[in-house]
Amino acid sequence: MKRSMEYKDIIAELESLSKPEEREGMARFGISPKKTYAVRMPEIRRIARKAGKDHELAAKLWDAGYRETRIMASIVEDPMMVTEEQMDEWAAEFDYWEICDQCCINLFRKTPYAYKKAFEWSNCDEEFVKRAGFALMAVMAVHDKKASNEKMMKFFPSIIRESNDNRIYVKKAVNWALRQIGKRNMNLNRKAIEVAEEIQSMDSKSAKWIAADALRELRGEKVQKKFS
Repeated sequence: MKRSMEYKDIIAELESLSKPEEREGMARFGISPKKTYAVRMPEIRRIARKAGKDHELAAKLWDAGYRETRIMASIVEDPMMVTEEQMDEWAAEFDYWEICDQCCINLFRKTPYAYKKAFEWSNCDEEFVKRAGFALMAVMAVHDKKASNEKMMKFFPSIIRESNDNRIYVKKAVNWALRQIGKRNMNLNRKAIEVAEEIQSMDSKSAKWIAADALRELRGEKVQKKFS
């Protein structure tokens, strides 16, 4: 069956949309890939939708190594064809937050290995692999509507354990996971607040920041109003 959009056509379209002058603005937000066409996300998503789901195309796009092709790979890849090995290989190549988060949001959460990798990666040393573990926790808390409270609460020991990691992209992901779990329902909100209070008592700058920021949202009027 002929692909709806060939690899060479995708590259040609990205080249035509390239805006190198926007790279500096991207860098201000911590988006600093080695190779980029500086194409905006709505355009990347539009092209990926035209391409459709295609496992072989996803591999080619990932191997091309550009920001845009890698994000597109995470969109066009078929989650049921993804192996644990592929997830580990892609995660090992994460070198900035955007590609990490896009892979978790677009693809990894839809695989059968999402929970397993969340726990595994949260225990890794590499900054963006560890971030991917907590990004997956946050994304599953938002998207896995059928998950039980007990399943979500299993993430709390990892969140507590890694809350003293002072690396900015790790601590922000730990905080993200804690907040998203605590916004699911009243019971998880109460438990997440307890966890945040425990983290706040730790002798660690990152732990205190994670806790203070999470508590501000989890105790806030907007979140509490949802449960009243």
